[in-house]
Amino acid sequence: MAVAVTNRLHMHSIFWTRQCAQLYRIRHVCRKDRSFATKSDEESRVLKIYTKTGDKGFSSTFTGERRPKEDCIFEALGATDELSSAIGLAREFCKDKGHPFIEELEKIQCVLQDVGSNVATPLSSARESHRVKTKFSPQPVSDLESWIDKYTEELPPLTNFILPSGGKSSASLHVARAVCRKAERSVAPIVRSGEADPDVAKFLNRLSDYLFTLARYAAMKEGAAESIYSRPK
Repeated sequence: MAVAVTNRLHMHSIFWTRQCAQLYRIRHVCRKDRSFATKSDEESRVLKIYTKTGDKGFSSTFTGERRPKEDCIFEALGATDELSSAIGLAREFCKDKGHPFIEELEKIQCVLQDVGSNVATPLSSARESHRVKTKFSPQPVSDLESWIDKYTEELPPLTNFILPSGGKSSASLHVARAVCRKAERSVAPIVRSGEADPDVAKFLNRLSDYLFTLARYAAMKEGAAESIYSRPK
């Protein structure tokens, strides 16, 4: 995946939540062997984190459309960003405990960038070049299913409803799971309308299952008790 970017798009990548659509251009602009700018550019130009292009309440999709910031596309991008942030926080808690799945969580955060790229490219206004650059692979769905099966084999059967609990690692993964459901709900109507790849919705659906399984696994490995639901008297 291309990771080098032009100056303008690199600047946009720094503040995902404020300029979501521009972020998703990052992976498509330049080849890996290209630097962000020439030496002379770097010496003569200082990048600013703000662009002022969203001051009037509009932002751009990858296809160049200007839409209100409350548009469903940007709602979905914001929810995806929130999800990546929640996973990032959970990953830090899990790293402190030495859990072996840290790299999986980081890979998932990278895939979420691809989710955003696809969502930020509404198919109704996308050219073929846009579609090629932001096509979402089904492989991440298969990866999640494989990881879920791997951890489930080590877990005791689930016989009760459990509450988010089981230590900081587990509880933070449950928070990420809940945020994932929110992201899935925001993406679902976009997929149903034919504006985004169906595999994006599948990925988010499977990701919430993965995060639930991982939360249980983290609690088990840390020897932390999970709180069981009981109807209040």
